[in-house]
Amino acid sequence: MNRILIVVITFTSTALAAHAGNPMMLGRPCSLSHRSSLEKVDHSVFDYLLHKYVDERCLVNYTAWHASAADMRALDGYLAAIGCVDLRAPATQNAKLAYWLNVYNAVTLRGILHFYPTTSIKQHVSKLGGFNIWKDLLIWVDGQLYSLDDIEHKILRKMGEPRIHFGAVCASRGCPPLRNEAYTAANVIASLNHNAQLFFSQPSNFRADAEHGVVYISELLKWYGTDFAPTPVEQIRKLRPFFPDPASLAWIDSPGLKVKYLRYDWRLNDQHPVPPTLFERMQFWRR
Repeated sequence: MNRILIVVITFTSTALAAHAGNPMMLGRPCSLSHRSSLEKVDHSVFDYLLHKYVDERCLVNYTAWHASAADMRALDGYLAAIGCVDLRAPATQNAKLAYWLNVYNAVTLRGILHFYPTTSIKQHVSKLGGFNIWKDLLIWVDGQLYSLDDIEHKILRKMGEPRIHFGAVCASRGCPPLRNEAYTAANVIASLNHNAQLFFSQPSNFRADAEHGVVYISELLKWYGTDFAPTPVEQIRKLRPFFPDPASLAWIDSPGLKVKYLRYDWRLNDQHPVPPTLFERMQFWRR
């Protein structure tokens, strides 16, 4: 028994060591002479891939994408190209929002495609010192490496636009919708507004119980609600225009409103889901 235990511990430690300290890097450093401003970045390749692989339900055909060597190369080429920018060059707020949302979503998709077939991004978030997709999947941008956490927390959330939470997609069914088009400076604000409406139109993300004065809302607001307003009640009132039939929700402004959170669905946003293993069915996918 002791020998078996030692073998198991040794194997586990070796497996963790294989990931720990070995981040995945996307793109490549770019020469100073080839960098462009965020206003001039071409997102057409990403737009093409999203049109091809994301359906009207905002689900991804990872099976077909993973099987296409040409489109895998196209995504890698896009990730290399978008890193060749000058972050200090003048750019509008909308161009910055569109750029970083596209980077975040493209990096996330590439990470999932690397591990595919998989059932959840949570499968690739080690809490024991191993590979963590949010911290160890890195992309070269303007000569520096950025993780998904860097992009979300140090860049997008610092821009003072809380609607980014309806645009940065974590490859899960509980996420806001992944659009089948790339963001641009021209469409980003309208797209984020539309995403918010789509997100809250799902009963798994929003329900209102007027009789008991309760709003049930996605855990997304439990984690990031203070980006919208200081308290849960204020957050609900601020987001009311995005809820279904907002005119019927005047009671939300009444005293005594209660807010409860709906559990986040961490299953992969996959058009053809991979059946979960017994071990996975026993897990609770919580960030």
